[in-house]
Amino acid sequence: MKTIGIEIKWAIYFIVMMLSWMFMEKLSGLHDEHLDQHAIYTNFIMIPAILVYFFALKDKREKFYGGKISYKQAFKSGAIITAIITIFSPLTQYITSTIITPDYFENIISYSVENEMTTLEEAKAYFNLKSYIIQSTIFAPFMGILTTAVVSIFIKKKG
Repeated sequence: MKTIGIEIKWAIYFIVMMLSWMFMEKLSGLHDEHLDQHAIYTNFIMIPAILVYFFALKDKREKFYGGKISYKQAFKSGAIITAIITIFSPLTQYITSTIITPDYFENIISYSVENEMTTLEEAKAYFNLKSYIIQSTIFAPFMGILTTAVVSIFIKKKG
């Protein structure tokens, strides 16, 4: 447990950051009155997501490896963080969709149909809890590994 304690800690930080981001999106109206701008602003989540991975791998380098870490060691640590985030992805999506923003699916379905982006049937098939849980569970490992691969380049440090 001690060997992955840092990864567990940072995975929890990441999950809290994601839920906080969703709460801020909801408060700012991106899930209802400013839904037309949601697709633009939601992408900014990449900035804190990358920063969490950066600080997590830096933390691992400093506290576990004594200031030196290889690319492989950093990548492994990031992959563990990603695995933990992925495991909790369905729960995170459930909390987002049922507690933080329970009207989001209804709002995005209405918006998509009213703006002739899709049919009602297609919107209902895509914008629902089951679909979003599947998407987040696929997206989390893909983006986590990609982020880890890039951040590990900058974190590696030879002694």
